[in-house]
Amino acid sequence: MQELFLAGGAVMWPLMALSAMAAAAIVQRCWFWANLLRQEQQIVTEILAIAAKDFPAAAEIAKSATNSAIGRFLYAPLALIKPEPDLFQLALESAADQELSAMLRYEKLLESVVALSPLLGLLGTVLGLIQSFSSIQLGEIVSNSQTQNLTQGIGQALVSTATGLVVAIFTLAFQRLFMALHAGQVKIFRRAGNALELAYRQYWQAK
Repeated sequence: MQELFLAGGAVMWPLMALSAMAAAAIVQRCWFWANLLRQEQQIVTEILAIAAKDFPAAAEIAKSATNSAIGRFLYAPLALIKPEPDLFQLALESAADQELSAMLRYEKLLESVVALSPLLGLLGTVLGLIQSFSSIQLGEIVSNSQTQNLTQGIGQALVSTATGLVVAIFTLAFQRLFMALHAGQVKIFRRAGNALELAYRQYWQAK
C-alpha cells in the first residue's frame, strides 16, 4: 500500500488529505442520520396524536423530544403562549428552515472533495507524463534507465488518476445518499407541520 501511495507522486498527499476530510464528514453524517431516523416517526405520531386532544400536553411531549430535529421543529410553535394561527404557522416555517439547513452540514465539504479529487488525479496524470517524456530526447536510442523512467512516469499517472476517481466516486455516493435523506426530511417536516397547524387551527376556532 505504501509503495502504491509513493508511486502516485506528489498529488497523493492532497488526495489523502481530501479523503481523510471526506471520511470524517461521512462518519459524522452517518451517525447523525442514524440517530435522527431512529425515533423520528414515533415522536411525530405521539405529538400529533396528543395535539388533537390536548395542546399543552403535546407541548410537554415535544419539549422532552428537543434532542431531535423533529422534536425541536414541533416544539417551536407549541412553546408560544396562545399564539394566533398566523404566528403559529410562522414559527413552524422558521423552525423548519433552521433545522433543515442544519441537516446540510458538511455538504459543501463533500461537494468540494467530489470536484477537486478528479482534478488532482488529472494533475497527477499530467505530471507523470511530463516526467516520462522529459527523460527521452528525440533522435536518441532509448536506454534501460530511460525506459524505467518512462514506466515510472506512466505508473504515477495511472495511480494518481485512479486514486482521484476512487475518492470522488466514494464521496459522491455518500453525498447523494445524504441529499436523498434530506429530501425525505423535507417531506416529513411538511406533512408533520401541516398536520400540527391544522390541529391548532381547529383548537383555536373551538376556544
